[in-house]
Amino acid sequence: MRKLLAATSLIGMALASNALAQSRCRVMDPTGTPLNVRTAPNGPIVGALPNGLLVSVVDRAVDANGKPWVYVSGYDDKATLGWVFREFIACF
Repeated sequence: MRKLLAATSLIGMALASNALAQSRCRVMDPTGTPLNVRTAPNGPIVGALPNGLLVSVVDRAVDANGKPWVYVSGYDDKATLGWVFREFIACF
């Protein structure tokens, strides 16, 4: 029974990871300014993304202050973009 539960958990995690990588999201910064893109969660700024841009979430993390971040790529071209503050990304 334990092996079955472990296998089910691993399959569930793999499916969740796959779904995460395929999520369709849009930049939705409430300030109306472009969303900063960083090299790491809360790291140096390397660019900015305009509101409304479609992106895919590739990875997620929490910084030392407990703030959520996501690593995003372009939705259409899959080009890696960088880390952005999770609160400013709306996924659907």
